[in-house]
Amino acid sequence: MSHCDKMVDAGRRRFLGGAGFAAAGVAVATMVPAQANAAPGAARVDYPSNRLGNVTDLKAGEAFSVVYPDADAPGVLLKLGKRVPGGVGADGDIVGFSTTCPHKGFPLSYNSADKTMNCPGHYSRFDCESGGQQVWGQATQNLPQYMLRVDSKGDIYAEGVDELLYGRLSNVL
Repeated sequence: MSHCDKMVDAGRRRFLGGAGFAAAGVAVATMVPAQANAAPGAARVDYPSNRLGNVTDLKAGEAFSVVYPDADAPGVLLKLGKRVPGGVGADGDIVGFSTTCPHKGFPLSYNSADKTMNCPGHYSRFDCESGGQQVWGQATQNLPQYMLRVDSKGDIYAEGVDELLYGRLSNVL
């Protein structure tokens, strides 16, 4: 029996040592940050290409009213004056957004002083220089941004939206 007791003690020591080593390995693995890779917006839908205007129509700091993807979806084109994510044109500073708040559908207004779209209903604010990212308020998603392209004549075309448009069950026409 004494031989059997020694085997049980050795097995227990080995098990506890292995468990401690495994726990230390898990702790170290969770401390090393993994590289984050950005993914495209999950709600992006490619709509039919639609001409919204020309680069000559835009003035820095002023909103140019458009509708996209249909007459029930108001929006704006903006020339921000500096290269921004999703920006098109020679300077990469032209962007387009829906002007319907994704929270409750209130019409948004553009504030050129801080380059935000602002909701009068519940005070949500969206940063136009950061792809329409929500910076304040009740909204639960970012502002839908148009996927734009500019042709050789300076015509600006929208070809999709990267977020769900307010009041629609899906981003389809």
